[in-house]
Amino acid sequence: MRSFWKELPILIFIALVLALLIKTFLVQAFSIPSDSMQNTLQRGDRVLVDKLTPWFGSKPERGEVVVFHDPGGWLGETPTQDSGPIAEGIQEALSRVGLMPSADEKDLIKRVIAVGGDTVSCKRGGKVMVNGKALDEPYIFPGNTPCDEKPFGPVKVPEDRIWVMGDHRQDSLDSRYHQNLHNGTVSVDDVVGRAIVVAWPVNRWSALSIPGTFDQPGLSAAASMAPSALGLAGAVPIVLWRRRRREAKVRGTAD
Repeated sequence: MRSFWKELPILIFIALVLALLIKTFLVQAFSIPSDSMQNTLQRGDRVLVDKLTPWFGSKPERGEVVVFHDPGGWLGETPTQDSGPIAEGIQEALSRVGLMPSADEKDLIKRVIAVGGDTVSCKRGGKVMVNGKALDEPYIFPGNTPCDEKPFGPVKVPEDRIWVMGDHRQDSLDSRYHQNLHNGTVSVDDVVGRAIVVAWPVNRWSALSIPGTFDQPGLSAAASMAPSALGLAGAVPIVLWRRRRREAKVRGTAD
């Protein structure tokens, strides 16, 4: 039997290795640096991000709140905070094992509005439209409009890319403001994972679920194409039947 003091370093090492594995493959903490996702998320909130499901090929879905790497030039909206050398050293050490977010994060957090294959747009005074369906967005910051300060579209989102917007529409430099690069869309390869819960502060603990407006019938691009596809499939047999009938009449007349 080893003494407690001899086993303690081994236990600490194992705990750090497990924490590092969890951070790398499962869950990581991220800090909210701005007001762009109010009131869903407040500046200073800590969220836990699911990093596991992308490893199994899962792609972002409409309505999810996701963390993604800066696609290039988006981070002008994120202020830099100086918390002092001691605090920064502690944060850096804890961030390496996923117990705290890194102070050097080059990541953003927004809500997925449209995915690959979708067409998204918004006119001044109107609602955000995805594949011709209007979104009811109760999560938008009170007093904001869906897009009056920056109308856009229609934008066809390429495959394996997403269109993202902040819930605080008048304080979010999101896809609308970066259309000079890939029409404002973000590659799914840049997505770190889905934010699943507000973990800190304790009085703000809550799950980040997908709003019901993204479950409305016909929202999917594939679903919006289904009626025409079904119509075409139904028309083909009729056309062939009428063609055979005319050919039969012609043969009968000739006989």
